[in-house]
Amino acid sequence: MRPLVLIPARMASTRLPGKPMLPIHGVPMIVHVLRRAQEADVGDVVVATDTAAIADVVRAAGGTAVMTGDQHVSGSDRIHEALTRLDPDGRHDVVVNVQGDLPTISPAAIRASMVPMADAEVALATLVAEIHDVADRTASQVVKMVGTPLGGGRHRALYFTRATAPWGEGPLWHHIGLYAWRRSALDRFVTLPPSVLELREKLEQLRALEAGMRIDAMEVAEVPLGVDTPADLAKAHSLLPPGAAA
Repeated sequence: MRPLVLIPARMASTRLPGKPMLPIHGVPMIVHVLRRAQEADVGDVVVATDTAAIADVVRAAGGTAVMTGDQHVSGSDRIHEALTRLDPDGRHDVVVNVQGDLPTISPAAIRASMVPMADAEVALATLVAEIHDVADRTASQVVKMVGTPLGGGRHRALYFTRATAPWGEGPLWHHIGLYAWRRSALDRFVTLPPSVLELREKLEQLRALEAGMRIDAMEVAEVPLGVDTPADLAKAHSLLPPGAAA
């Protein structure tokens, strides 16, 4: 495999405008995510953005950025355009989509997403962590993966939902929105219209399942902090040591 790591980043966040540029210990958040992805040592890392200011700070930090259009409604669409621009000859057969608002994502978690891709039947891979907080079991903002354990911390995903599922005794799995895509699957995915269950649950990955694509998920130790609010930003300051993006 020849993986490429792409980090989609845009300024137009409704809950926290301009968040890729917000500083954590004096360093823009997007640079923290860039460093975590580089430390994973999976492959080349590129930030895909529609904003020149984001590209400028990435390049100033020694990273690589590619400009994309501003019409994209999802990170999947943005990384597909970026992939097409960066690699028109198709040298990269796997692309890892690391969200630009996950400054605490561990390099080990990024590497874990590559494990299922060794199986040719897997179209895309993602991550899950066991839910331990009682409130998270019923919280609609905590997306649950329902799947079949395959051993070694790997699951075949059967469904994703905001409801509490599955029923009965046993662990519940918190889905983490990081994806490793087989390039052919991503090429197909972006041509598909939003699916019935995707629209109902507001979960883009259901489009892939409804289209018959196999998704496997790897267990990781913890859910990385997604920064969506000023309180999340403050928490990121407490979780990341000064110098984390040096």
